[in-house]
Amino acid sequence: MALSVALMLPLPGCVNPTPPRDGKGPRSENMSADQFGQTDFNRTVTLAMRDNLNSLYSLADKLYRRNPREWHKSGMADQAAAMKHVRHLVDNRMPPAGLNGLRDIQVLAVSLDPNYQGDRVAAFIYGLADTMIEAHNGKTRFYVSDVLDGQRIYNAARNVEAAAWLLASRRDGAGNPLLLANEMSSTAVNLSFEREFGAIIGRLDLIANLLGENGRRIGINYAQGLLFFNFLPVR
Repeated sequence: MALSVALMLPLPGCVNPTPPRDGKGPRSENMSADQFGQTDFNRTVTLAMRDNLNSLYSLADKLYRRNPREWHKSGMADQAAAMKHVRHLVDNRMPPAGLNGLRDIQVLAVSLDPNYQGDRVAAFIYGLADTMIEAHNGKTRFYVSDVLDGQRIYNAARNVEAAAWLLASRRDGAGNPLLLANEMSSTAVNLSFEREFGAIIGRLDLIANLLGENGRRIGINYAQGLLFFNFLPVR
């Protein structure tokens, strides 16, 4: 009976994590049944993917604020509707209108083509998100049975680097930026885009490195188990 009661009690710091104050600090997730199918490493990759997608949505919001003409191209009523639409596209892995049949880096390339006439922000964010998700075997949550390729995730990080550079350097026929992003002038300095891209790249590189370390640790942990094996008492 006592054991049953103990099992029903929440585990402090695990089931009910303390929420960050003022939205600042580490963010965990509430306990869910599917987490029993996840190792610590699976949880790390899942949270990294969550934060990377949230960073992309933050970039989308910033880009729409600086380039409101883009959400008008999608026929949205306002920026909030445009943001909801972008999330819907990413969640359902559905390319923006006119880009059906294209995936990940293909969509990303089109979004930075001066001849593209569609919502450039939606295409850019979708292309980045689909690139990251594809590198993770098409998933955003990860379990014991999942096997990820560190090289693919490393490549995704490099693609994000390239996309950030192209966003800052690509111009239209009149010499104007395709999308206004970072700003450095005598009156204003805005490098928030660069910081967000840096956070995404850092998370992807960390996961890529951990994948290699994770495989190595499996062998080491097994060897340590044999080395320090102790017989269990029978009396």
